[in-house]
Amino acid sequence: DQGPQVDKESFDKVLSMIESGKQEGAKLECGGERQAKTGYFIQPTVFSDVKDDMKIAKEEIFGPVQSIFKFQTMEELIERVNNTDYGLAAGILTKDINQAITFSQAVQAGSVWVNCYLANMPQTPFGGFKQSGYGRELGPEGCKAYIENKTI
Repeated sequence: DQGPQVDKESFDKVLSMIESGKQEGAKLECGGERQAKTGYFIQPTVFSDVKDDMKIAKEEIFGPVQSIFKFQTMEELIERVNNTDYGLAAGILTKDINQAITFSQAVQAGSVWVNCYLANMPQTPFGGFKQSGYGRELGPEGCKAYIENKTI
């Protein structure tokens, strides 16, 4: 289930990003509109034919928007993924464990999911690289933010 955006500002930003995708030439496969007359609900939205220089490819959307990119080789994919200002999370769907390992080790993201998505657990740290977040939440690393050491 897809819930609403948290407030009008977030709602308007996501709709603006969707409009940007349409204007820049990404192919809208589904969704792309307000879900209901009241509340901040947005239809789950999928774009294909997304290019790396499009706004929906370069910025974090934080809404129900999926961009589909084409690539030829793992090396090309990793280079393109890492050529962004953000790195909160990444995912790969593959039957090849070697590709999963190569991608997971090379991509600059705080979390990398293999054949799943949003598989967070309280005992593992969560946080991004680059401009995606500051520090870590969850796990032992997340607890350190609440600890003040003292030497006596």
